[in-house]
Amino acid sequence: MKKKWMTLTATVLTTALLAGCSGNSGGSAGGNAGEGGTNSGAAGSGESGGAPVELTFWGDWGGEGQAQFETMAGAFNASQDDIRVKYVLQQDMITKFLTSATSGGTPDILFWDRWRTSLYAPKNVLHPIDELMARDGVERDHYFEESLKELTYNDQLYGLPLTVDARALFYNKTMLEEAGLELPTTWEELATAAKALTKRSGDRLEVAGFSMGDPGLFSMYLQQAGGQMLTADGKTNFNNAQGLEVLSFWDRLMNEDKVYKIGFEQGLGEGTDAFVTGKLAMHYTGPWMLSTYKKYGSELDFGIVPPPAGPGGDLASVMGGFGLVIPEGSQHKEEAWTFIKWWLANKDNAMLWAETSLNLPGYKPALEDPFFADDPLWQPFLETLEFAKIRPQHPGYSVMEVDGLIPNLELFLQRKQSAEETLAKAQTQGDKLLKDNEVIE
Repeated sequence: MKKKWMTLTATVLTTALLAGCSGNSGGSAGGNAGEGGTNSGAAGSGESGGAPVELTFWGDWGGEGQAQFETMAGAFNASQDDIRVKYVLQQDMITKFLTSATSGGTPDILFWDRWRTSLYAPKNVLHPIDELMARDGVERDHYFEESLKELTYNDQLYGLPLTVDARALFYNKTMLEEAGLELPTTWEELATAAKALTKRSGDRLEVAGFSMGDPGLFSMYLQQAGGQMLTADGKTNFNNAQGLEVLSFWDRLMNEDKVYKIGFEQGLGEGTDAFVTGKLAMHYTGPWMLSTYKKYGSELDFGIVPPPAGPGGDLASVMGGFGLVIPEGSQHKEEAWTFIKWWLANKDNAMLWAETSLNLPGYKPALEDPFFADDPLWQPFLETLEFAKIRPQHPGYSVMEVDGLIPNLELFLQRKQSAEETLAKAQTQGDKLLKDNEVIE
């Protein structure tokens, strides 16, 4: 899932993107014979005295992320003698993957941003896993249905979820308590709290009550207002009463209550995080920031709640995350599946990943572990994931949002366009982009 946030240092940026790295490894690396074990499926050649099958695992996470992936590959390799997995860091991974799909050298396992599935599955470069799951008894109910949907194209499933995430509301506990405010559960309560927490010195904004710096969150607000981004026949669906309700709410926060100023966070200086430094009272972000914020201990007393409901009581957040897929060109699909199943369909191994990376694992039984269940900071995300929805699966959706919608929303936030003009232009440009990208050959 694409995200925008301020960073403290280059190292913190890596930590935020990769959801941090923990030295703990509470999960078992052994392969069990049941769901997720290494004893089902095709056997490798190591047990019969031959050389083990060598698998190549491509990903574009470096730094701490690379170390996390290497931890998992190493644990799998130590759990059996038939297969050896090697993680290979790839820059510009998707371009190289598409090239390898036609010229050879395709990896056996691919780290996969799930939203890409509807873009690339039509190219026949991914291998469906439905029959493998049925054969080995891997249960769909052990995953969020939305995350499986994001890995599906034309009723075929192309991978398993590695991580899940969703935006929730982070707030500064000290600021809320000093202002005598309750936790916001509705738009109205959010607006009231944001206004009360905003501090100004004349015209100068000293503390922003609530961040309005990411227009990419429009789809979440639209769902909270009871709307949907696309119609059933694949056209934009935001130039309507629900879209106007979102922009009216934004206008109130920005221009009536003046809880935020565009560019405020960037204006604090490179490497400065407004939330950490007490310049921002509340903002939407995801579990990838937990490890960063936890490092500050008592210096940053923060809490998290699910996104407040819209005016009609609608709850919404956007589910994102990653998966593991098998390229169609792999020469070792059975062994690749054995590795994916070991990692993503086994609680012990999913917990090893969770405690190593501090990501929410895609395997739901792992989320019942005390590591998550007993930590109050994880609970709002687990609650949010129960109602979060993925982005529309139209092949041109991401292009429409990035090139058609967001530029117009930015003009609105800069007070260069009215709400009506913004939505009308975004509809015209967005529908054209959807149609132009409807089918990818």
